[in-house]
Amino acid sequence: MSTVLLVHAKGGPPLGHVLARAAARADVHLLALSELPPTVVASANRLCASVVRPTETERSDLVALIVSRAEAVGADAVLTFSEYAVVAVAEACEALALPGAGAAAALARDKRRMRQTWHRNGLPQPAFHPVTTRTDLHEAAAVLPVPMLLKAAWSAGSTAHQIIGSPREADAAWQRSRATMAESAQLGFAELHVAEADAQYVVEEIVTGDATRWFDDPGWGDYVSVEGVVTDGVFRPVCVSGRMPTVEPFTERASLTPALLPPNLQDRVVDLARDAVDALGLRDCGTHTEIKLGPDGRMWLIETAARLGGAMTVPQIEEVFGLDLVGMLVDHLLGRPVDWPERALGPEQARGAAGSLVVLAVDGQGEAWPDRRVWDFSVVRETVALSEGATLSVVPESSLPDGTTVPVYDPAGGANTMAALCLLSAPDARTVLHDFTTLIDALPTVLPSDGHAATRSVSTVRSVSTVRPVPAAPGPVAAPRSGSAERSAPAPRPVCAAPEPEGAPA
Repeated sequence: MSTVLLVHAKGGPPLGHVLARAAARADVHLLALSELPPTVVASANRLCASVVRPTETERSDLVALIVSRAEAVGADAVLTFSEYAVVAVAEACEALALPGAGAAAALARDKRRMRQTWHRNGLPQPAFHPVTTRTDLHEAAAVLPVPMLLKAAWSAGSTAHQIIGSPREADAAWQRSRATMAESAQLGFAELHVAEADAQYVVEEIVTGDATRWFDDPGWGDYVSVEGVVTDGVFRPVCVSGRMPTVEPFTERASLTPALLPPNLQDRVVDLARDAVDALGLRDCGTHTEIKLGPDGRMWLIETAARLGGAMTVPQIEEVFGLDLVGMLVDHLLGRPVDWPERALGPEQARGAAGSLVVLAVDGQGEAWPDRRVWDFSVVRETVALSEGATLSVVPESSLPDGTTVPVYDPAGGANTMAALCLLSAPDARTVLHDFTTLIDALPTVLPSDGHAATRSVSTVRSVSTVRPVPAAPGPVAAPRSGSAERSAPAPRPVCAAPEPEGAPA
């Protein structure tokens, strides 16, 4: 049997899902750069031929560590599903002469170089300026239209995103972003290989999105992601995932498979994703490309990752389209033939729908919950009425334990204040959208009150586009027009000392 070295770090699809499917294809040796989620330890020990947790000294040269471990186990393929380990694994594969993302992997991690590459290729994207110092930020703030968005160039999950409403706000945004990135690094949500990555930023124009011309039903967010792979340098789209509107500033609330785009519009989105991936020059890897949808058919590239989509994107695709992307990617890296879809799959090929919801302490109107609540999935399951044929589950390794106080939502932290990740399966995407709206509205009421916790400690936040109560699916889903949207991957929760969930959307 072939041998695979799987490099684990924070983020990506649930590790239990990945291990089960990779172990069905090969002997798996796990190199754990992050602590394993407690719910996965037993299955990792059972499914893997070995589980190695390197010391800090061994991690000082990450590429050498991966190469050494791959040679020790006789790996025929090396891969990771974590954003934070993509570059190190790509460089290790180059050194081992094994298939991988290639030297271009860094272009799919560094948002500055990614945007510069797309600019040279004439691809549509927001105006931007690379930033490494406070002075750089002030210079950018003087020329870009406001409001603008400050991003950490190597972040994920909308971590450290700061909206700058005027040049006077630049200093405060700079300090908050840097502090958030420092907190992220302490908890393992940071680039693992590239030196000084935490000092590199980009500031971007905030473009105005509009989903109304793209979807027949209201309630959808104004950006999508194209899921796919690159094999031998050829981009192979798999499907398009939709979103609900984000929470301020650009934190992803929910991902849905499939996106209910009309076929001609899905083709346009996929074509732009292909141009984005081709421009980066990736070789053998998963891809996850996010695209902003605007009025009059306009589109802007948000970003591309040289990995499969994180959180529940991969399990959703497997449930809806019957494709085991983890196993298929493993097979490809091992040189086996794989029957990839001839074109991106859409609603016509879907077997029902699935979506993942990030539980945040923000209601459907974008308001912070008025008091602190305790996460308890059993209460949610028993009290919230879902549509006929819909089933709801919680993702244990990406959720806080029942009985934990839900963290106060902190806009600066992106997905860092999530309490849980829930998966909903339903007969169609409209039902998923409807039931997620029902859940969002119900949570601040049905979850038990935490009488010992302080009331809201973060100022009121608002959704970039709110989702209002809707009639029962499959009827029309009412919501206002979508606003700006970005998304992403796991992050720390600086306002809560509770245990960390392992993942969030990406």
